[in-house]
Amino acid sequence: MLYAIIAADRPGTLQARLEARPDHLARLQALVEAGRLVLAGPHPAIDAPDPGPAGFSGSLVVAEFDSLEEAQRWADADPYVAAGVYERVTVKPFVRVLP
Repeated sequence: MLYAIIAADRPGTLQARLEARPDHLARLQALVEAGRLVLAGPHPAIDAPDPGPAGFSGSLVVAEFDSLEEAQRWADADPYVAAGVYERVTVKPFVRVLP
């Protein structure tokens, strides 16, 4: 089943995000290689594709996992969590309707 992982960044954590980004992307790449990633990306803190020093307000990942518990464990192990970037992470079942 698909799950949406919706994360909110702590204010002032852009540098920590940038430092943890390679490890974060490596985990996402593993989902791509397994054919389990639908989409992933950050939420810019301002209305711009490159927010510069304004940074990001969070992230969204939609991926396939065997259970809600597995999706939650995957989210809990994210390098952004370990680096203190994420203030809150919500994991919910997701049903893709379109496209």
